Amino acid sequence: MIIDDDIKLDYSDVLIRPKRSTLTSRFDVEMKRTYTFYHSKKQWTGVPIMAANMDTVGTFEMHKALNKYDMITCIARHYNYDKENWWKLPYENSANTLCVMGGISEKDLQVQSEIYQNSKCAFLGLDVANGYTISFVDAVKKTRDMNPDATIIAGNVVTADMTQELILAGADIVKVGVGPGSVCTTRIKTGIGFPQLSAVIECADAAHGLGGHIIADGGCNSSGDIVKAFAGGADFVMIGGMLSGHDECDGELIFEDDNEVPVGMKFYGMASESAMDRHQIGNREYRGVEGKTVIVPYRGAVENTLIDILSGVRSACTYMGAKRLKSLSKCATFIRVNNTHNRVYE
Repeated sequence: MIIDDDIKLDYSDVLIRPKRSTLTSRFDVEMKRTYTFYHSKKQWTGVPIMAANMDTVGTFEMHKALNKYDMITCIARHYNYDKENWWKLPYENSANTLCVMGGISEKDLQVQSEIYQNSKCAFLGLDVANGYTISFVDAVKKTRDMNPDATIIAGNVVTADMTQELILAGADIVKVGVGPGSVCTTRIKTGIGFPQLSAVIECADAAHGLGGHIIADGGCNSSGDIVKAFAGGADFVMIGGMLSGHDECDGELIFEDDNEVPVGMKFYGMASESAMDRHQIGNREYRGVEGKTVIVPYRGAVENTLIDILSGVRSACTYMGAKRLKSLSKCATFIRVNNTHNRVYE
């Protein structure tokens, strides 16, 4: 048994200290980043915020909305077996903001590679809850062999050593986060996890030392949390719950009485009973539920939420004197707090 006495932090444990700024407007902030990836050698430019590859969020309708703002959508895995959607991407720049992502079975690897090679999407991802297994590392190596020019995303992990191992195995981008999501119960069911901000800081440091990149996946409840993830060194931030409840989602609508306007929408984790039922996942005798199903308020079109997120990040940059999103982590000083905001009207 080992006890790590070092303090580990979540987004809710910190604020960012404001600094003198020469910026006069949020409009002055450059939100786009340009990255060149270690293995693929490809260059990508866009706004590095991603919709998660969850059933109800990672839809082609969501992609169309996010593409307008040069943001990425990781398409939900079940679309990989309905390939017609992948061949019909009429809107401008659509491939640059698209990621095919799925599992690590032989069938999954073949299907994902086929979609990547034929759709010309920007990213190819391998997504499992536990990225610490040898079989996952082997799947990353195999995917790299099958797709030598692909920009590969792999995860999830939360420690520096495994971040580096995945990059050395062939991943360009490592997805960081175990259990921080709003509909994930892994930390409750298993006791496994790592406070998300500290995970981002440690994994970013490890990845950047090798020329790799990371995605902060999960735990963001507001644009302020997204800012903290970028300030901690994340190259990309993936969000799910913040995008739930919108017209572009594939969630069941909830109505009250005879009202024609929905009041809510179902949103569930990908290890929840709802996901297992939808995808007919077996082995229930040993494969437990590590997610939950909730009803979130219906919020209409996602565009207003996207504008709100981007304006929050821009505003943070003006408080810190960061003219570009790229400069955010260099300008950030975290301060530990007991309370991040006034909750009197929550």
